[in-house]
Amino acid sequence: MIHKISTFLVHRTRKKAKFVLPNKDINIMSINTDALPYLGNSLEDALGIIFLPTEDNGTVHAEMPVDHRTCQPYGTLHGGASLALAESLAGHASLEICSENEIAFGMQVSGNHISPVRVGGKVHASGKLVHKGSTTHIWDITLTSETGRLVASIRVVNYIVRKK
Repeated sequence: MIHKISTFLVHRTRKKAKFVLPNKDINIMSINTDALPYLGNSLEDALGIIFLPTEDNGTVHAEMPVDHRTCQPYGTLHGGASLALAESLAGHASLEICSENEIAFGMQVSGNHISPVRVGGKVHASGKLVHKGSTTHIWDITLTSETGRLVASIRVVNYIVRKK
């Protein structure tokens, strides 16, 4: 049985799950919902995350609404949703710069939440690769409000593993 999960196709057998990467025909400057594999029933879909095209070299962008899916009970952006946005952006970006025999997994996410965003707004995420090693990628992700106010500063470390 094959299930689509975000960027991966998972082949389920009785013994173990095997992850298979899709075709690598997009690059880090063109991450968007049209170029990505099916994201339905994924965390990105559930939170309303949209990957945006970028024109500046070396950065990636996404946005997420602040609504009933991403807010705390008192009507502001949930910190966990902010971290999920950052890890999703960094994860998809790392996959695009991995070789065809590598896969990226989130290893650490740490963030500082600076200012709130009320329900009805959006947050914009911009990510910049600060380290591309053979086994780790480190991303700095900045979340801003629609008015440009700093919402959160987040660092994501992805572990790069060779597919077996």
